[in-house]
Amino acid sequence: MKIALRGVRGSIPTFNPATQVYGGNTSCIEIEKHGWLLVLDAGSGITNLNFNESQRFQRIDILLTHLHMDHIQGLVFYEPFFDATKEVHIWGPVNPTQTLRARLGRYFAPPFSPVYFRDLTCDLHIHEIGNSSFQIGPFAIESRFVIHPGPTVGFRIHADNKVVTYIPDHEPALGRGPLHHNLKWVSGSELALDTDLLIHDGQYTRDEYKFKVGWGHSAMEDALEFASITGTKRLILTHHDPIHTDSNLDQCYKNLKITTHYSFPYEMAVEGTVIEM
Repeated sequence: MKIALRGVRGSIPTFNPATQVYGGNTSCIEIEKHGWLLVLDAGSGITNLNFNESQRFQRIDILLTHLHMDHIQGLVFYEPFFDATKEVHIWGPVNPTQTLRARLGRYFAPPFSPVYFRDLTCDLHIHEIGNSSFQIGPFAIESRFVIHPGPTVGFRIHADNKVVTYIPDHEPALGRGPLHHNLKWVSGSELALDTDLLIHDGQYTRDEYKFKVGWGHSAMEDALEFASITGTKRLILTHHDPIHTDSNLDQCYKNLKITTHYSFPYEMAVEGTVIEM
């Protein structure tokens, strides 16, 4: 399967000369295999998907981790929604008080958008998920609720005897003291256990996190420790803070290499990166 990082920034898009290397678009990952396309989150990075290339897919599945604006703000600009020949499925976390369609409908309406759900011409299907297991073409997928404000899930995607785990907004260290090492008590551990590739929240430095406890995001060091205790084989740190410039992220990476020692490879997410598994 092919994994493409289309948006790796957190919170808000950040476009200026100081963020050109790592990228300024918000969360969106593309996974393709045997004519099937998964789009993980629909931040502004969804506009980086090649629309001419997407014509190859009659069905497209969009998997939303949650409904914060930086993960759905690109939806209204996704061209397959306006193509009557396309079958589009949206998967997102269930909420006990309101349907997923109703919650998304608040975005597909003024004053946030000139486009209503009724204006979409594709064959649209909406699926509510929680601690779920489901199949999409060649992909066996598990979703689990994780620690983040509001209903939020992460995804574990299995295909070709390889596993990709995607948890872009996550605070497993929330609580007293350091990250717990008993996996039974660690949010998201089922999703990341022995995964081949973990794409995980690493928004803050350790010092920044001290002032952001409870905001739903991870210090880079906690993300590394989470990867270590779950047996992750490769880690990509994503959801970069909008205030972190390219030079900031370069320095963060250098500091991590000096202060931490793990056996698995890890790197900072870079918009446009394509990984073949």
